[in-house]
Amino acid sequence: MRRLERADVIRYGGLHLEAKMADVLERIGEQRFSRAVTDGIPRARLLAPAQFGGQYDPHVWFDVGMWQDAAREIRDTFAEADPAHAELYRENADAYLARLARLDAYVHAQAARVPASKRVLITAHDAFSYFGRAYGFEVRGLQGISTASEAGAGDVQELARFIADRRIPAVFVESSVSPRTIEAVREAVRARGFDVTIGGSLYSDAMGSAGTPDGTYVGMVRHNIDTIVSALLGSPE
Repeated sequence: MRRLERADVIRYGGLHLEAKMADVLERIGEQRFSRAVTDGIPRARLLAPAQFGGQYDPHVWFDVGMWQDAAREIRDTFAEADPAHAELYRENADAYLARLARLDAYVHAQAARVPASKRVLITAHDAFSYFGRAYGFEVRGLQGISTASEAGAGDVQELARFIADRRIPAVFVESSVSPRTIEAVREAVRARGFDVTIGGSLYSDAMGSAGTPDGTYVGMVRHNIDTIVSALLGSPE
């Protein structure tokens, strides 16, 4: 709180990603530049799954096109907070938005390598709905949108039945979620006479370590799509 109170500009995710902390951040915003980066995304483009209690799904960064709107929101906030350097913020934002446009095209191209019938993404929790909508994947999460929720035995069996019936070649663990539930799904699929592989680990609510390619947004997105496509095409890393 002391660091927040001393800050000139505060940017946070928004869309209830920070839960109760969002109330504090909004109150700070009454006196200084404290704004959600998702404020720049039109609400008509957001998903509001029934199981999320009337809140929007906050995982918008998995649609690179939508995340460009967040980058524009950041640009505009810094330009407003520091008008003496507004042009520099705009130039840097233009360069970064161009990188994001190339990234979006790359994800679309990689996704297109997978036949439409095989574009099924199964993960530990339901974080990839925006990704699925943007890039043509059917998405199934074992547990809900929050990593705090728990999957029951019935959930495991239902997902195992789906995987075995559809002959899905790979499922994925996540860097921020315990792999034990996905491993339980794999065992349940085996009990049905089909072997599904663990296709690799995806970043969902986290990025890689600082100083590594996966520690940047662009690197994280590239890691995820490369891992997904490789596994679904039958050559997991």
